[in-house]
Amino acid sequence: MTFPQEENSAKTEQELEQPPKEPEPNDSQTASEFINSQLQLEADAREALPYSFDHCTYPLGPLRQSLFSCLTCNPPPASASDPYTPAGVCYACSIACHGEHTLVELFNKRNFTCDCGTTRLPVTSPCMLRIDPRTGTKGPVHSQLPAQGNNYNQNFRNRFCGCGELYDPHKQKGTMYQCLGLATEAEGGCDEDWWHPECLLGLPRDWYALGHNVAHGERGNSSDQSTVASLEPDTEQDHPIPSGFPDEDQFEALICYKCVGTSPWVKRYANAEEFVTLRHEKGSQHKGNQSPRKAETDSVPVVNEIKEEEQSEVIAASKKRKAEDDGLASGSSYPKKVKNEINDTAVGLQQPSSCRTVILPPLPLDLISLVACDEEFRSRFCRCPNCYPLLSKYPQLLEEEEIYEPPLSQDGEDAEGGGSVGTGSLLDRGEAALSNVDRVRAIEGVMVYNHLKDKVKSFLQPFAESGQVVGAEDIKAYFEKLRGDAEAIRAAGGAAIAGTGGADGGDNRREESGY
Repeated sequence: MTFPQEENSAKTEQELEQPPKEPEPNDSQTASEFINSQLQLEADAREALPYSFDHCTYPLGPLRQSLFSCLTCNPPPASASDPYTPAGVCYACSIACHGEHTLVELFNKRNFTCDCGTTRLPVTSPCMLRIDPRTGTKGPVHSQLPAQGNNYNQNFRNRFCGCGELYDPHKQKGTMYQCLGLATEAEGGCDEDWWHPECLLGLPRDWYALGHNVAHGERGNSSDQSTVASLEPDTEQDHPIPSGFPDEDQFEALICYKCVGTSPWVKRYANAEEFVTLRHEKGSQHKGNQSPRKAETDSVPVVNEIKEEEQSEVIAASKKRKAEDDGLASGSSYPKKVKNEINDTAVGLQQPSSCRTVILPPLPLDLISLVACDEEFRSRFCRCPNCYPLLSKYPQLLEEEEIYEPPLSQDGEDAEGGGSVGTGSLLDRGEAALSNVDRVRAIEGVMVYNHLKDKVKSFLQPFAESGQVVGAEDIKAYFEKLRGDAEAIRAAGGAAIAGTGGADGGDNRREESGY
């Protein structure tokens, strides 16, 4: 009878007699797998960066374009009250000049000229895409004068929303919405800031966990739509949306309470059919987390309400238009001056009798934000001769703004197969480059390629016959030998380990390096 211990011992001795199996390398792959993985990486890169990044937009002047703030070149100070020189760079410069830096994506900002290569960024971070006027060559360009018309808000410090929260894309939950930006920070507005839905209502970020009752956003002229929000988070969402805030697929545009406060006439459209009115709970917004934002706004007068005299002017203007309409209804005509000013062919102007603000609800006195849920909301603003001068100051309310986009990457467009833009592989681009070389050099290149191919084929032949997997170390060792630098690498490694470079280094290298 054999005991289990003896059986195990016998088995162990039998295993010891067999030569140990070499572990298969984990990083091995076939040529087909390698090529496919490279093609997938290229496709992923083209999807993430579909546009060409060959040209800086600085020479184009102010544009509405996608911007980035470089925290590596311009790290914001610990205190918001400390001096700081913000800067924004265009899409191309964010890749070509700041590709290895820490960037904050600001998305689209209007009337902005790229700051890359100007005095707003350090000399150590020049623009590599522009032509240097001193040399006439492409880059590096630095210390040029920045554009005077750029506006900078807290976003360039990586702070967003009325709560002034630091944005971390890995921890951020929920959706943020960008305001149309009717005024800059210096004027009391937000300058196209991004907002959390709960902050527009004056609630803390974790409102659902603290048991806050949230007033429903109101749409139209119904006063009975106010309900209590559900305090239970939606399991399908990372961060619940307060009740009454429009769904993402319904959202078209936002005018935050700060920008509404700087343009009191916008309040006329509160509770209009095309807008959802969000009422801000005064004094309840982030009482315990105001310090980052407080230092920035204490010195800036923020207009959040309609002043009494402005309120009177608005009401008086509405009454005046109402009186004019009543006069027209009774058969009277326009005053001579008004007749001369009205041009029936003027684009965007309506007759005074069609002024919408006459029939709109009374102006609210509290803080409100307006959310447009109709893609045609711009056409809903009154454009009569009395209202149009106020509206015309804000082109973003007249028509949808044009956003500059760099040209799509043209890699592989002319490759064989007629692939779409950006579908060319490294092989396609290599063949395209070869076709542009003169005939003699092209023939020499093909001959060298064929020679190398034969050598690699002879190297791989034994592996194919034996069924052995080709590892990364095998490839590395082969090309070291092919280049003739194997001995040099061994010598350098041995000298580094031995700490000596004397004449006896040969023996020491063999012993210490393990070759």
